[in-house]
Amino acid sequence: MEARVHEAGGAEVLPRKVLRSELLLVLALSLGASAVASVISFVGSLTKPGGLKEQAATLNSSIVPGRPWLDLAWQLFGIATALVPVALVAHLLMRERGAGGLKAIGLDRTRPWSDLGRGALVAAGIGSAGLAFYLVSRAAGFNLTVVPEGLPEVWWKYPVLILSALQNSLVEEVIVVGYLLRRLGQLGWTPMAALVASSVLRGSYHLYQGIGGFIGNMVMGVVFVLLYRRWGRVGPLVVAHALLDIVAFVGYALLAGKVSWLPTM
Repeated sequence: MEARVHEAGGAEVLPRKVLRSELLLVLALSLGASAVASVISFVGSLTKPGGLKEQAATLNSSIVPGRPWLDLAWQLFGIATALVPVALVAHLLMRERGAGGLKAIGLDRTRPWSDLGRGALVAAGIGSAGLAFYLVSRAAGFNLTVVPEGLPEVWWKYPVLILSALQNSLVEEVIVVGYLLRRLGQLGWTPMAALVASSVLRGSYHLYQGIGGFIGNMVMGVVFVLLYRRWGRVGPLVVAHALLDIVAFVGYALLAGKVSWLPTM
């Protein structure tokens, strides 16, 4: 029988073989599958006539146009099911002796104001730089036109956009930062190798947006990993990501077609 792995603090975790299988399954059910789909989508965009900036990637669109209540049901269903891998990660972390589920990666209510403040500062810094990089990448032909939302003008539009942003932030930061780094560390990966794996994975599942989306999100991934290691908490990163997506989704809905600098299709 393969020996169990012990963390630096003495906490006993599962054997490496089990951890490897668990990690691969979690990624296959979530962001790993998204990365493969994104690569396929990018190949399709590259081989399609016309430049990348002449094509669009829509993030939040209507599922059943013309049937708002059914559309809302599908939107909420999609958000809820996308969060299942987060619940799975919480369950898997609970199996570690003394881990405490998501508390092990710093997603709890012990430091709400600190998490909120740090997250807001990170979002402010990354948001402006990210927007500028997207505009330059698109103008250079390296990126598709990203359409953050294409929902109909119904009463639930903005609540759904906010819920979608919260879902994105939880799934990405819990899995690609907190959980992935924890498991790779337990498997004996060096800190640098784990940082590269996390940031490349983040960039890969954004590749459907183009080369700019890949590079920009990979750089964001490096920053988020470094901040996670400094603070020991994924909470501020969830806050930062949620704020970035809320501003992008809601801001686009309010400004699209009204300002000249914001690309639309």
